[in-house]
Amino acid sequence: MALADLIPSGGVHVDLGASSRKQALQAMSDLAADLTGQPARAIFDAVLQRERLGSTGVGQGVAIPHARLAGIDTVVGIFARLRTPVDFESIDGRPADLIFMLIAPEDAGAEHLKALARVSRLLRREDVRQRLRAAPDNEAVHAVLAGEPATDAA
Repeated sequence: MALADLIPSGGVHVDLGASSRKQALQAMSDLAADLTGQPARAIFDAVLQRERLGSTGVGQGVAIPHARLAGIDTVVGIFARLRTPVDFESIDGRPADLIFMLIAPEDAGAEHLKALARVSRLLRREDVRQRLRAAPDNEAVHAVLAGEPATDAA
């Protein structure tokens, strides 16, 4: 599955307002609920439970919260660029402004891990992070995540 296939239409949100990790996860859970048909509370609870095991803040202003959830058939990605970075207890101590949430089926072992690895590899690249931060709108961000040339990105 290509990274572009993980993010459905409507799965990107630029300029998301949140003042804490919990608020960011709640807002993204609401977006994920709209895309998956699952209750936002179930998504939020699953992601928060995973966060309690250890922060998903991977550094360089990036967090990759993720969880497995009953009732969905495929891995779904939701991306948000926060208006103001929030503390994600990242390994480098930097707050996160680029959040890529992954929701996977409960029984998706290898598929979930492959998606996490793909997202991690992409967001580890400084040029990609710069393009995501400079992209003017949801479509331009989606193009960067899909590996397409970003248009109109400053």
